[in-house]
Amino acid sequence: MKKATCFSDRHYSIGRIDDKMYSSFTEHLGRCIYSGIYEPGHPAADEDGFRMDVMDLVKELNVPVLRYPGGNFVSCYDWHDGIGPKENRPKRMDYAWTSIETNEFGIDEFCKWAKKAGVEPMIAVNLGTGSIKDAGDLVEYCNHPGGTYWSDLRAKNGSPEPYNIKYWCLGNEMEGSWQAGHLSAEDYTKKAVEAAKIMRWVDPSIKLVACGSSYDMLPTYLEWDRVMLTDLYNEVDYLSTHNYTMNAGQGTANYEASYKQLDEHIKNSKTVIEYVKAKNHFQKDLKICLDEWNVWNFQDIKMNSLADLQGMTTFEMTSAGRWETAPSILQEKYSLLDAVVVGGLGITLLNNADSVEIACLAQLINVIAPITTVRGGGVYRQAIYHPFHMLSKYGRGIAMKAVVEAPTYSSNYGELNVVEPAVVYNEESREVRIFVLNCDENEDVELAINLQGYGDLKVKKHLTLCGENPEIINTIDEPENVTMKEVEVKAEKSVVLPKLSWNVVVLGK
Repeated sequence: MKKATCFSDRHYSIGRIDDKMYSSFTEHLGRCIYSGIYEPGHPAADEDGFRMDVMDLVKELNVPVLRYPGGNFVSCYDWHDGIGPKENRPKRMDYAWTSIETNEFGIDEFCKWAKKAGVEPMIAVNLGTGSIKDAGDLVEYCNHPGGTYWSDLRAKNGSPEPYNIKYWCLGNEMEGSWQAGHLSAEDYTKKAVEAAKIMRWVDPSIKLVACGSSYDMLPTYLEWDRVMLTDLYNEVDYLSTHNYTMNAGQGTANYEASYKQLDEHIKNSKTVIEYVKAKNHFQKDLKICLDEWNVWNFQDIKMNSLADLQGMTTFEMTSAGRWETAPSILQEKYSLLDAVVVGGLGITLLNNADSVEIACLAQLINVIAPITTVRGGGVYRQAIYHPFHMLSKYGRGIAMKAVVEAPTYSSNYGELNVVEPAVVYNEESREVRIFVLNCDENEDVELAINLQGYGDLKVKKHLTLCGENPEIINTIDEPENVTMKEVEVKAEKSVVLPKLSWNVVVLGK
């Protein structure tokens, strides 16, 4: 059996983990909203049409912030269509996903659902086809107490108290050719500066997220951020970026090593922030909002790799025709291997807690999601639900620096340790929680744990995500094919990590 050691010293930390690290994302795409969050007449629906079986799983994940309504959808969405009496709301073409949007569910319904679910909304405004005045009007509708046209209309529509939405995204992926109203960095900056100005005139307390480089294969990668931040830096609080991991036949070892690609991506965003700050003598710090991240294998889009995004203007689906209402699209079937990789990406987030404050798993329900529903029927946890749940449950506290001595393996990202850890110290419980990936496909690894300055802690619990068949998936009929398993603790200072596994190790008194 291979052997490795994880070292951590209480005196060396990365930074406090913000609870918003475990946020998520919902979009008017496929069945995320309709028959996901909202399905009037369903046996589990409440008086507002919200599926309570879904809400129970969302609450279990303890998601603090939820991004809405897009995504690509927002760049051709008129928020006015989703307010007022439902019988008067228009049906519209959604150009982003070639679907029909009924507008039965809008900003009021989302805020009501979010309050019931115990999550905080993060709203994206349309800076594609929308105007800067539309953005200001939406902030007024949501946050102004009353006595103006839009705030009084909110009250008339059933919500006399303001929603007091704190987090606002200035558009979505605006550098992408696939985006409705796609803009150059210079043109986006001009529009975003003016939108931010109006939005803050309405409510000076809001926090704004600038649209940064989405994907590293685009020719504008990082240069977009440099140009945009030069004029927008002092107007915003966060720089957005996105990152999807795709298993495109590169082999299991390279797929598992995707955590390293995400690490480089985050560090690139951090570097461009630091460069712009230093060059322009700006004083404040900007944090990263990774407001879309996940494994996305494009099982439903005609693409061979993420590089195909360059120059793409239309997404062609394989599971639905054009102009359907809430079609069953982008419903990835996640395997055990996908779940292990998602766990590895979570390790990277923890190890970048000093720069990433908000991270949104994309998406929450049905669309590339940890939760899948059946129309009129049940709901189940996809394989990737489990690492995200464990990260949210055990990954609160201070991210600590970790050093590993371990055998290595070769990957597309260089020579890497066969085990990759993230160490979290929870001050309240005085526990050390170690999240650790074993990338060896064939062999278990004995991991010795060497802690200094925490007191005499012992292994109390070991949870693992592993199995003999990495391609196995969960289904509505077999919902527990992939789940976390508790391993018997046999030693005080070490654990055995099963081959090809993602693990949570809890140490305490």
